[in-house]
Amino acid sequence: MLDRIWAAMILVSIVVAAITGRMGELGTALIDSSGEAITLGISILGVISLWTGLTRIGEDAGLMKKLCKKMRPFLRWLFPAIPEEDEALEHISANIVANLIGLGWAATPPGLKAMESLQKRNPHPKRATKDMCSFMILNMSSLQLIPINMLAYRVRYGSANPTEIVGPAILATAVSTLVALIYIKIRYRYAKE
Repeated sequence: MLDRIWAAMILVSIVVAAITGRMGELGTALIDSSGEAITLGISILGVISLWTGLTRIGEDAGLMKKLCKKMRPFLRWLFPAIPEEDEALEHISANIVANLIGLGWAATPPGLKAMESLQKRNPHPKRATKDMCSFMILNMSSLQLIPINMLAYRVRYGSANPTEIVGPAILATAVSTLVALIYIKIRYRYAKE
């Protein structure tokens, strides 16, 4: 579906540029924006590499396991149907930690592993369980204490004060996560499996 939307937007842009006589400007914009995309990608790659390395050091030092262990009571409260030592809880923990430090792209692999683990216990494989839905809602609300990606973009584009968004970002994501937690608990209580 998204590919059709993008294709339609590109087609409309070409038609409008042709009708208004701005094909040259469209071509220049395409070339300039593709060069900018490569430059942005390379600069973000540096930030991603740094934080991936720090995350890997944290994993090797056992920090991730400790954080996951500290999160167990919260996860047991949030996902009471998942057995205590299920691997899904570890993957969910890793996903939450990555989101907390603003590494949404790093949260994807443990999120997918968590879903795979939850699917193994799914009695109706064609339908998502309450735990799967709850995890998706929690993941989408994504409390971020350090919005790394946004800070990197702001630094890249020359913001005078790139960190000024940290407070509002924490507030916005805290509210979205609180609403998600309330919804999850209400839904968990009344939804049928």
